[in-house]
Amino acid sequence: MPRTWSSHPGWPAKLGPLTVAGGNVTLRPVKLRDAGPWSRLRLRDRDHLEPWEPTGEGSWAARHHISSWPALCTGLKSEARKGHMLPMAIEVDGEFCGQITVGNIIRGALKSAWIGYWVAKDVNGRGVATAALAISLDHCFGPLGLHRVEATVRPENLPSQAVLRNVGFREEGLLRDYLDVDGRWRDHLLVALTSNEVQGSVADRLVRTGRAAWA
Repeated sequence: MPRTWSSHPGWPAKLGPLTVAGGNVTLRPVKLRDAGPWSRLRLRDRDHLEPWEPTGEGSWAARHHISSWPALCTGLKSEARKGHMLPMAIEVDGEFCGQITVGNIIRGALKSAWIGYWVAKDVNGRGVATAALAISLDHCFGPLGLHRVEATVRPENLPSQAVLRNVGFREEGLLRDYLDVDGRWRDHLLVALTSNEVQGSVADRLVRTGRAAWA
């Protein structure tokens, strides 16, 4: 019997575009052909990314070699088909420049998930991450039917905190020794946003405040 998408409304989907200083931002499901740009950016931007990411097994170079992508991509898409995850590539003007993932999707009375992202160093600070988050959140509170989305961020990561605030996340508390990041257990701030707190859409708010424009 052909599989339906009833367990994961809103997947697969292409989202956007939203225009910011960095260009036209769109989101789409990750693909096997992302292997080259994914590996190239992850290896090139190691110093920019590694301090904020969970510690992994093996060296950074080995984990981000082009040969590592097929298994990773296949696993992400498998979880998406089960309704557990929304793994998306971030594109700027049609070029791969990062990822944004909605994970641990829980239905029932909770209707919640977490969200995480990374973008290439050369688009950092140009509104790309903010636009990607806004587009994703509108999808979460719309087609995905979620009520709550949360994220965690290190207290030292002030730029990422600013991005999260820009789309409406509010701080809920401090998680002590929450995650092994860059070789040590690190504290993280817990931030969250619920559908009740969004008036209209997150992307609309960015446009109204001059942080973005409709493409």
